[in-house]
Amino acid sequence: MTVSQHYEHALAHPAVADEVRDFYDHYPYPRPVDSLEKYRQLWQDPQRRRADYHLFFPARPFREDHSILIAGCGTSQAAKHALRWPSAQVIAIDVSATSVRCTEGLRQKYGLNNLHIHQLPLERVHELGTNFDQIVCTGVLHHLADPDAGLRALRGVLKPDGAMHLMVYAPYGRTGVYMLQEFCKRVGIHPTDGDIRDLIVALKALPPGHPLENLLREAPDFRQEAALADALLHPQDRAYSVPQLFEFLERGELSFGRWIKQAPYSPRCGVLAQIPLASRIAQLSPAEQYAAAELFRGTMVRHSVAVYRNDCPYVAQPVNFDGQAWRDYVPIRMPDTICVQDRRPPGSAGVLINQSHTYRDLLLTLNATEKRWLDAIDGNRCIGEIVDDSLPAAQQTPQIDMARAFFEKLWWYDQSVFHVPS
Repeated sequence: MTVSQHYEHALAHPAVADEVRDFYDHYPYPRPVDSLEKYRQLWQDPQRRRADYHLFFPARPFREDHSILIAGCGTSQAAKHALRWPSAQVIAIDVSATSVRCTEGLRQKYGLNNLHIHQLPLERVHELGTNFDQIVCTGVLHHLADPDAGLRALRGVLKPDGAMHLMVYAPYGRTGVYMLQEFCKRVGIHPTDGDIRDLIVALKALPPGHPLENLLREAPDFRQEAALADALLHPQDRAYSVPQLFEFLERGELSFGRWIKQAPYSPRCGVLAQIPLASRIAQLSPAEQYAAAELFRGTMVRHSVAVYRNDCPYVAQPVNFDGQAWRDYVPIRMPDTICVQDRRPPGSAGVLINQSHTYRDLLLTLNATEKRWLDAIDGNRCIGEIVDDSLPAAQQTPQIDMARAFFEKLWWYDQSVFHVPS
């Protein structure tokens, strides 16, 4: 089916599309913001930008002038990307006039001449007449009347060697959300200011142990009107399990690259590596491992992935520790990682934590040699140089297996990305 045919298919559901547009015009989400100063300061760090770039493009030299499409930009996402990548050309599209207006306000306030905004349905993205190095589409496809048509439309404007960042809802961690969605439909609660206020009061009386209780506790903005409406009163909402996500990508002629945060999905990491069934899980195909992890963890509310066209002219995610090429990889620390040295386990030199992880079992304990290697990561030297410089020559050969295992753990635990030179 061609892009135009997919668009025609999507137009078969005009009532849904209009309802979603009207919903976001009245309840824009995320909540509009006036200041992006903290965000601007955060992304002044060039190593943060390098880590973000090489997460998607490990095999390509770092560059900051790439073209980016923010598909379904909401109220501030595109402005943030334009601040993050001042040398990039950022194009934003959204179906909501309110979202476009909020984004335009931020563009003017911060002088974002590299940002161009269009009120345009995602399914009509081909009308922009350009292709992109990177596409960011998070929290959008699962709200479309025809997500397959939307994904195919995005694939049609992705360059052959480009990368796409997708996020869609996951089903099991949202069980409570879907229960309350059904409750609202049965009771006749609608996305109006009065009904939302009543719903906020009602949620305070949820019985202990309700599946929504954990989300209410851990997501403070969930009690805000726009966030609550987006979660419980949205007119179009679906979720994808891991197998369903892989099928979705295959239908869209895209290939899975990696999870944005891959440790929760890996049997190598955290509690999954410690249970008696770990060896059985490790024997499964990667896709089946990820599916098993989703079922075991049980609380994933979304899936965020880096994906590529299925005709990408090179191996988009070439990180592999089976041969010897890993010695030439250049490690770059992920910006949200910290090494905790207070109250560390006896005999250890530190504990690595990625603060963006939501699962508390994803800790990486370091010995003294591993701590020296970690401290030597500067984003410029390759692994071989780090290992060779940190050990006497007599110790380098026997330590090579430990080095391989350590840097591979950094990768799986989301502590590091790599630039893989050609």
